[in-house]
Amino acid sequence: MPEGHVTHRISGELNREFGHREVRSTSPQGKFTGADVLDGRVFETAQAFGKHMFIGFEELPEQVHIHLGLIGKFFFFPEADPPTENARWRLTAFSPDVTMELRGPNICELSTPEQIDTIVAKLGPDPLRPDADPEVARARIRRSSSPIGVLMMDQQIFAGVGNIYRAETLYRHHIDPFMPGKFLRGAEFDLLWDDLVELMPLGVRDGRIDTVYPEHMPEAMGRDPRVDKHGGEVYVYRRDGQACLVCGTPVSTQVLTGRNLFWCKKCQPRSRRRTVKD
Repeated sequence: MPEGHVTHRISGELNREFGHREVRSTSPQGKFTGADVLDGRVFETAQAFGKHMFIGFEELPEQVHIHLGLIGKFFFFPEADPPTENARWRLTAFSPDVTMELRGPNICELSTPEQIDTIVAKLGPDPLRPDADPEVARARIRRSSSPIGVLMMDQQIFAGVGNIYRAETLYRHHIDPFMPGKFLRGAEFDLLWDDLVELMPLGVRDGRIDTVYPEHMPEAMGRDPRVDKHGGEVYVYRRDGQACLVCGTPVSTQVLTGRNLFWCKKCQPRSRRRTVKD
């Protein structure tokens, strides 16, 4: 499933291509019943909250709510009529011509302001948004006995954070992913949050996730670059069985709440904490 940096990156592209332009809106599949309501309207703005996107149009209180899910993707074409009919939603602007197609999303529907407020209220702070309040995430973690590796994937705690950022930030700060959240110290939370605030905008900018420090990049270590469609240079994500870039220990993996967790047993040793300490 795309992480939050993808949603923010696409929102920016939609704003650049369609912002304040009159558009033609259709649903080639016929599954987005709100497409006709948007036809001929002026595209106002797209914005992301974690993995959710909301797109507004002038003189329309409802907005398009999009969640890509596991297989949803956006496609952009520098033409008015791309040769495909499997799009949930097609948006076209003219002079210059540009077309967007949305295929396979989990959600693509018109939502009222009240419905949008309900969705956003359930989300935790999004490290990519300037209005994010990390204290909301801190408080929810302090109340939980669930492993921090589970909590980091909880969208009610960290909106937009997915499997890659979960694995990599925990590794970068040597945190045991199985440690109960309530044992996470305040300074450790600050490190995790600051890391997300630093790394996720780079993902928006570059369109890929790179998390290794300069001294562990391929050119610095004399190793081959990583080849993986899910990200760039990383420490543990999808590197199970391979040597840790720092200590050489084989990277471990385990399914945790339905998702593959990756960590280094030496760099992230099991925590022995039994009391809550700030």
